[in-house]
Amino acid sequence: MLALLGKWLLVTGLLMAVVGIMLWGLGSLGWFGHLPGDIYYRRGNVTFYFPLATCILLSIIVSLVLMLLRR
Repeated sequence: MLALLGKWLLVTGLLMAVVGIMLWGLGSLGWFGHLPGDIYYRRGNVTFYFPLATCILLSIIVSLVLMLLRR
């Protein structure tokens, strides 16, 4: 039981590191987070930003990767 928990923690940590590196790399892309479907509202001191199109794009990519990993 303890060995299974250790393997699970190791895989989770590695997965989080890979996702972190990917997000760090994607931050250098100018278009990422500024797609046409992203909602940005600014008036006075209030700013609201919701990256709707970016979330949908990431969801599709993650779904495709997980589908390929299941096979």
